[in-house]
Amino acid sequence: MMDRNLALEAVRVTEAAAIASARSVGLGNETLSDKAAVEAMRAALNRMEMRAKIVIGEGERDEAPMLFIGEMVGTGHGPEIEIAVDPLEGTTICANGLPNSISVVAMAESGGFLHAPDVYMKKIAVGPECVGVIDISQSWLWNLERVAKAKGRKISELTVVTLNRPRHEELIKELRSKGCRIRLIQDGDVSAAIATADPNSGIDLLFGTGGAPEGVISAAALRCLGGDFQGQLIFQKDAEKERAKKMGIKDFNRLYKLEDLARGDVMFAATGVTTGTFLPGVNFFKNGCETHSIVMRSATGTIRHMTAKHRFDIKPYIWGNIYDNVDG
Repeated sequence: MMDRNLALEAVRVTEAAAIASARSVGLGNETLSDKAAVEAMRAALNRMEMRAKIVIGEGERDEAPMLFIGEMVGTGHGPEIEIAVDPLEGTTICANGLPNSISVVAMAESGGFLHAPDVYMKKIAVGPECVGVIDISQSWLWNLERVAKAKGRKISELTVVTLNRPRHEELIKELRSKGCRIRLIQDGDVSAAIATADPNSGIDLLFGTGGAPEGVISAAALRCLGGDFQGQLIFQKDAEKERAKKMGIKDFNRLYKLEDLARGDVMFAATGVTTGTFLPGVNFFKNGCETHSIVMRSATGTIRHMTAKHRFDIKPYIWGNIYDNVDG
């Protein structure tokens, strides 16, 4: 079992990335937003006492300075762990000043995460009431009916969240034909998956196709929250299959259940960048800011909500040079 103190250290990592990227909210510069988050997260990870490998990251080795898959982080001393990161989930959201962008880190013991390639994944996510109810091999409507029955509600009383993409036109049409409520999101399906486990979110299910790396991170969070998640990798090109082979994927048609994606002792931390339904965003004030985070452990089921005030006049934040030409 991993040292529980790693979970609290992980919050410092997401706080750093959230604060850095929040400086770019509304500037309309996605590259700047993402770079700020990545640089701050890498610096924070490298201060942690661990020998950690990025297995879900921002890109491949040749796409530096992203936190690439296979990159080693930490001091090189301490426990050997695997890390899944999304320094800025919702890059477009952040750049345009829209709600629900977050910074995310998940940690597991070696072999804890599926080493998912950067391809699409068909996904279903639900909260604790519906564990064992879903089956991604069945139709969307089959799953919808099963969830409605498990919750003791009518289909018209359920709300499904899905990404607002052309590929989901038929799904949306099908759900509407049954009177199901739909909440469309522009980005950020990790926070949307987590919302299914929050009884106050108004979200009952996540359906649709999104990024596979985000699917693994969502599964890590739902492991901690007692929810359920299933996914299936979707390959559009032969080159994607070749990449998947190199990452250890042998069965291209496999249906992944929750613990196929995130198993063992899992820790999850997230900090809000822009205010949303999941977490409040970074709020700047003179010489500092306030952050809101969540940290969770699957081993104990502990969920901590943390609010922190950061004083830049006492402990200066290391912004790096990325904003030198922005502040004017």
